[in-house]
Amino acid sequence: MVIDLRTCAVIGGRGFIGRSLVQRLLKLGDWIVRIADSDDSLRLDHLEENSPLSEALSANRASYFHVDVRNKSQLIKAIEGSSVVFYVETTTSFTNDFYDCYTLIVKGAKNVINACRECKVKQLIYNSTADVVFDGLHDIHNGDESLLYAWKFKDMLSDLKAQAEALVLFANDVDGLLTCALRPSNVFGPGDTEIIPFVVNHAKSGWAKLIIGSGENISDFTYVENVAHALMSAEKALGSHMVSVSGKAFFITNLEPVKFSKFVSLILEDLGYQRPMVKLPARLVKCVVSLVKWVHTKTASGKLNHSIPLHNVVKLALCTSTFSCSAAKQHIGYSPVVSLEEGVTLTVESFSHLARESSFGRRIISDGHTKVDKLLGSGIVADILLWRDEKTTFACFLAVALLYHWFFFSGRTFISSAAKLLLLVTGALTGYGILPSTIFGFSIPRISASSFEISEDDMTNSAKTIVLMWNRGAHVIKALAQGEDWNLFFQVAVPLYFLELIVSRYLTAAIGVGIVLAFSMFFVYQQYEEEIDGIAKVLMITTKEAMGLVMNNLPAPLTSFLHKPKDDE
Repeated sequence: MVIDLRTCAVIGGRGFIGRSLVQRLLKLGDWIVRIADSDDSLRLDHLEENSPLSEALSANRASYFHVDVRNKSQLIKAIEGSSVVFYVETTTSFTNDFYDCYTLIVKGAKNVINACRECKVKQLIYNSTADVVFDGLHDIHNGDESLLYAWKFKDMLSDLKAQAEALVLFANDVDGLLTCALRPSNVFGPGDTEIIPFVVNHAKSGWAKLIIGSGENISDFTYVENVAHALMSAEKALGSHMVSVSGKAFFITNLEPVKFSKFVSLILEDLGYQRPMVKLPARLVKCVVSLVKWVHTKTASGKLNHSIPLHNVVKLALCTSTFSCSAAKQHIGYSPVVSLEEGVTLTVESFSHLARESSFGRRIISDGHTKVDKLLGSGIVADILLWRDEKTTFACFLAVALLYHWFFFSGRTFISSAAKLLLLVTGALTGYGILPSTIFGFSIPRISASSFEISEDDMTNSAKTIVLMWNRGAHVIKALAQGEDWNLFFQVAVPLYFLELIVSRYLTAAIGVGIVLAFSMFFVYQQYEEEIDGIAKVLMITTKEAMGLVMNNLPAPLTSFLHKPKDDE
């Protein structure tokens, strides 16, 4: 039986959704597919070597066209002879430059429409986004197509996508061209360049452990193959000249709304990361993110590659956004072909290279000691503070707590407390020394004299440490006496001021807090070393950007004065 092959063009056919659509069209077997994208040539990855795409290219059922959507002549060359055009994605390298994004998305949509008219294309299906009705501030519960475009969009790309969608729908039934648009919500799957990489990167830095707000907000996610299936269903419905489809937009989801934190947990746990568990107040997070965004806006220069901004993810994590697919089911016959659970499994398998290494292998460094263990000297102090023997550590903590009470809450001066403690220790040791070797049949162990001795090596190392600290202090004092290095002055003066403030007013409380932290923070750091390092790195970068912004806005004379020592060198 001879199959009557039809020709279609997929603009953005090498993008995330475009690849899935092309594979699905070729598997169907009754399409000649023209793949148009911004790359100069078609480069197949190792997973596509024996795929339907490679076979179709060999059989001339697929061809590739380099297309810049801002160039209508290139579009006409790629579209000519096609009865259907799927406008999926323009490019995966958006910038923060408004003009570039406008020409790619909005002007690109105008060029695609005009090229379709000139080439007598019958159908144009545009892949939009559910974000065109979402402002990132107000919840959407089971929203349908009666929702208007957002009055204020959550980001620039959503605004431009809404304009492009409106142009496509407005072009319906002009010069015989039928159009419609699909609005998938939070598309994920193999090849995802936004949601999954963003979540994994923040899991590595420790941010993904945080639940922003209550964690009860619900979102709709859509597996990429379901989007491709919806695009083909829309083409079939448009081919039947259905009035209820042409010129309309339809929401597309997996029909399985899920808590945002739960979806993130499914991805992270399967990749070996810890699920979100620490809740942060929503208002606090909004203030911090707004500050980071402001600092980034003031300090960023040049063009940045498009990715999901942190403030957009915060909005997604705080708001409920679910959509009804009733119209899509009724008018284009859409229903998901891959469940959310299966989609998550397939996605995790495709991102196995981002999976976390085992916690033991991650924390142990080359010589068999953890970073914090080496910091504490890898000796008895490390064993105590890292709680390797709970009984010993608890006994030491209890002893330190008793000493803390003895010196600070007994009502005596520090010297009198030390004298009485020394008297008690001397009396206890003397009494212990005159005890018989056995009492009522129980042997009394003796303390050897070596327990009170300090080795020559320990004394030498201690002396070297004291000399080194003395010499460093002398070097700092000499530099301060010359009065030329203002940075050093502030580095010394500010800590000394706060030390004086603590010693004069809060010494007792500071020592108490220090004892508690000593027996807890090292243990906690060892358990969450990677996450804490990641958070510290983010805070350091933010602080550096803020300091850079402050320095850039200082008066020129003050800036030159602060930098004078470096210039003199």
